[in-house]
Amino acid sequence: MLYIIYVLLGLSLAAVLFTLVMGGRAMTSKDEAAKAASNKWMWRRVWAQGIALALLALMVVVRRNGG
Repeated sequence: MLYIIYVLLGLSLAAVLFTLVMGGRAMTSKDEAAKAASNKWMWRRVWAQGIALALLALMVVVRRNGG
C-alpha cells in the first residue's frame, strides 16, 4: 500500500512541476489567448498541488498505522 502511495506522490509532484513550467511558458506571450492558457495551467497546478498534499497526508496516516 505504501509503495503505491509513493508512486502516486511522485507522479503528482511531477504533474505540479510540469504544470508550473507550462503555465510559466504560457505567461511569456502577451496576447489574450496566452493569458487564458496561463490561467488554465495555473489552476491545473493548484489542483495538482492539492492532490499531492492529500497523498502526503495519506502517506503520513498509513505510515503512522504501520502500513
